[in-house]
Amino acid sequence: MRLFSIKKFLLTSIIFCGIQLNSYAQQQPEFLEYTNSKWVDSVMQELSPNERIAQLIMVAAYSNRDSKHKEEILKLVKEQKIGGLIFFQGTAKKQVQLMNDYQLVSEVPLLGAIDAEWGLGMRLDNTISFPYQMALGAIQDDTLLYKMGEEVARQVKRTGLHMNLAPVVDVNNNPNNPVINYRSFGENKEKVAEKGIAYMKGMQNQKILTTAKHFPGHGDTDTDSHKALPQINHPFTRLDTLEMYPFKELIDAGIGGVMVAHLNIPALDSSGVPSTLSKKIISGILKEKLGFKGLIVTDAMNMKGVTTGNEPGVVDKKAIIAGNDLLEFTEDVPKAIAEVRKAIHQGIISQNDIDEKCRKVLAVKQWVGLNKYEPLKTANIDKELNNSYANYLQQKLVEKSLTVLKNDKEMIPLRRLDTLKIASISIGAAKQTTFQENLGWYTKIDHFQLKNNATAGQISAVKKKLKKYNVVIAGLHDHSRFPRNVIRYSDQVLKFIAEIAQKEHTIFSVFKNPYSLNKISKIEEASVLIEAYQDSELTQQKAAQLIFGGFKADGQLPVSVGEKFKAGDGLETSEKIRFSYTTPEDAGMIADFLQHKIDSLMQQAMGAKAIPGGVVLVAKDEKIVFQKAYGLHKYSDTVKVKLSDLYDLASVTKISSALPALMKLHDQGKFSLENGIDDYLPYFKNSNKEGIPFRQILAHQARFKPWIAYWQNTLRKNGSYKWNTFKKDSSARFPIKVSDDMWLHLNYEKKIYKAIKKSPLEEKAEYKYSGLAFYLLPQIVENLSNEDYRTYLNKNFYSKLGATTLGYRPLEEFEISRIVPTENDFNFRHEAIQGSVHDEGAIMMGGVSANAGLFSNANDLAKLMQMYLNMGKYGGERYIEESTFKEWTKTQFPENNNRRAIAFDKPNLEYTGPGNNTAKDASTASFGHTGFTGTMVWMDPSENLLFVFLSNRVLPSRENRRLYTLNTRTQIQQVLYDAIID
Repeated sequence: MRLFSIKKFLLTSIIFCGIQLNSYAQQQPEFLEYTNSKWVDSVMQELSPNERIAQLIMVAAYSNRDSKHKEEILKLVKEQKIGGLIFFQGTAKKQVQLMNDYQLVSEVPLLGAIDAEWGLGMRLDNTISFPYQMALGAIQDDTLLYKMGEEVARQVKRTGLHMNLAPVVDVNNNPNNPVINYRSFGENKEKVAEKGIAYMKGMQNQKILTTAKHFPGHGDTDTDSHKALPQINHPFTRLDTLEMYPFKELIDAGIGGVMVAHLNIPALDSSGVPSTLSKKIISGILKEKLGFKGLIVTDAMNMKGVTTGNEPGVVDKKAIIAGNDLLEFTEDVPKAIAEVRKAIHQGIISQNDIDEKCRKVLAVKQWVGLNKYEPLKTANIDKELNNSYANYLQQKLVEKSLTVLKNDKEMIPLRRLDTLKIASISIGAAKQTTFQENLGWYTKIDHFQLKNNATAGQISAVKKKLKKYNVVIAGLHDHSRFPRNVIRYSDQVLKFIAEIAQKEHTIFSVFKNPYSLNKISKIEEASVLIEAYQDSELTQQKAAQLIFGGFKADGQLPVSVGEKFKAGDGLETSEKIRFSYTTPEDAGMIADFLQHKIDSLMQQAMGAKAIPGGVVLVAKDEKIVFQKAYGLHKYSDTVKVKLSDLYDLASVTKISSALPALMKLHDQGKFSLENGIDDYLPYFKNSNKEGIPFRQILAHQARFKPWIAYWQNTLRKNGSYKWNTFKKDSSARFPIKVSDDMWLHLNYEKKIYKAIKKSPLEEKAEYKYSGLAFYLLPQIVENLSNEDYRTYLNKNFYSKLGATTLGYRPLEEFEISRIVPTENDFNFRHEAIQGSVHDEGAIMMGGVSANAGLFSNANDLAKLMQMYLNMGKYGGERYIEESTFKEWTKTQFPENNNRRAIAFDKPNLEYTGPGNNTAKDASTASFGHTGFTGTMVWMDPSENLLFVFLSNRVLPSRENRRLYTLNTRTQIQQVLYDAIID
């Protein structure tokens, strides 16, 4: 479960900081202690001179090729006895299988390498890609890079390999660099070195050999060495103090390997040979001047930068003579061995030199554990590689990389959502993007798209539509695999970008290479400018969260962008004010456990037909760490539940509607818990309810009857409806829709009030759950606020929270397909209920009641509940005073064996076993409510934990009580506590 990694996070952070702060003499690579070990000596004795040369050769291997390729590799291993393999494209499972097969026929264990600069995703399908190094260069906390190094190393080892050809420590000081660019940590040599060391140490501490590349520095080139030989014309002093600086620092820090680039550098070697073949550069500078004693590795020996003018085999010989220890991607192994053998006979290189190199390679093999090699199993490999901890780390790295370059008047995080009319436009996209989808989790946003080559007509149409919005959020997308320094927008689109950038209240999130900012006119004039470095699902998600305050930004630009921005630019946003959407580990919970247990309990409930489906949402520390939709709308159809679907909240309405209104009115001195109904509704004077304080009423200790079957009072003895109750068609006198064929008399609400007023009281003043008073609360709110009830709730709560689906009468705003059905009502409405409130009393109130009637999706309901959990604050705004919340959420009459707070439910005063109303570990400070339709919300301040459960257990009939029998909701709630890491 990667629990060990979470527990070690702080400890390793402290250790790493210590490593960074200490000054140290040059550390030698750890593997060197094995160069004369018993195991290395024994292997050397068995190797012939040719076999010792073969140990210096690594050939390319693929796990996505056919059996012919496998036979070619097997032949090289068995006949040429090569030292290792470097793996390229394929899958993790196949790579392990192949490596096991290759190791089986190799007399000396093979050293396996891979280019995993940003993780296995660089080469292998369905594996994790961490951010590119340019994005990592924006991160201020190098501990995260260390942790990334650890995880990358674990993943490389899990796939049967031992060496990562990373990190890149080239200082990218040329914006037009076609081959390094986004693969570099940036243009600041000190930061490149610091981040390279952090990444390297993380890997090497997990026994993966690393190679700093591409020595002596590939950052200031405008030629791709895969295609031609780049030339660097800087003087030695510049190269020594800038390009080579990070390599010196990593060498001093104990890096195991250095990879040499294919470069022509006249100041270091005037002969014009590629640096890979230069004895002056490798032996003279790297080994002698810099004192590097570790493994020197060539860049790929099939690249045009080194092969042009050099035959296969011959070029490998030249690389060995120059001082390289390990040849990567040798194209002709037999000829390479023969050529090196010839050089020995000619006295160009000695056998002792070859033996020394061979011992280095063997020492690396012992250091990584190949002297005790065992085959790897493939079972569960994909799950192990895509583990929850790696996903958590990936998210943290992206969060910490996002760089805010402009934030005029601290526009983000966006506040006062009720005052904003927001449009989003994804430029370079043909359909709604992940960025837009995630923006929509926060509030109502209208979405538009423009393709890279949008026509003038299309652009004009969008410009016209954008005029009615006071905030525009633009995403600049690339959608290419690599964030190269390329702009693919047409001139018309670029002109449009410049126009909207100059308008007030425009937010740009650039999912592109930072250098591209210099190619987009006026973008620096946007009110808000976020650099996201690459266009991935995760960067889009996190950029959306940043805009709304899901987390704080502190990234800093790792490179300069013309005259617009300088390296080091980056603003911190003020605070986290809303939900972030993240992983359980980010909130100290065990993801695998949480996922497995909740899935299991939901499957059990659906299998027992307790519910056809549902949604579970979990938030901790104001972070939504679990949100999943399960099952179907109905047992009999194929419509799957979606996270955006609306559910009938039933009695969760009691704490989600009039209650926050009363608390606010209480803060304003307009409502008191010590007053009675008659103080706010004079109609109730001289009734048996006069003078009963709301503290007792809302704590369900006012002797009120539990409920009244109002609809039954509309029936005659023969089963027909009384004349002044229902008609089949609507009219001015019968305007209240109960069903398509049932329209209620406009004054029937008075009859409900009368029934409540005349209802008898229970004999004892003890806990008795009652919904009667909640039918009266909307009128009280209206009387005290002088506003329409729904308007008041929307203006003061739902709109401000961005809870756009939370409200009454959902069919007025949403398609019926988004609303999950409830009961097939054969008693009252004689129809299947979908889109109107299930509760009979609430529908007779026109669907608007404080007893029931609210609908919502889980995400929007959670915003209100998180405001409660925050004791009245959310989105940077205080809604209700903290003192009020503390009073209203505490048990009011425990001495009377009543667990209830003011309207809120509370845990039983004593735990009653598996059938308890809450999880065993729910604290006494926790509070919430359940709903008849199968809903539940619960908040626990002791753990800053929020639980939302939505279902329609009343389908097809309310007689279905299996959800209660299984106790699914409270069992899931207990899982949340069990998943918290102590």
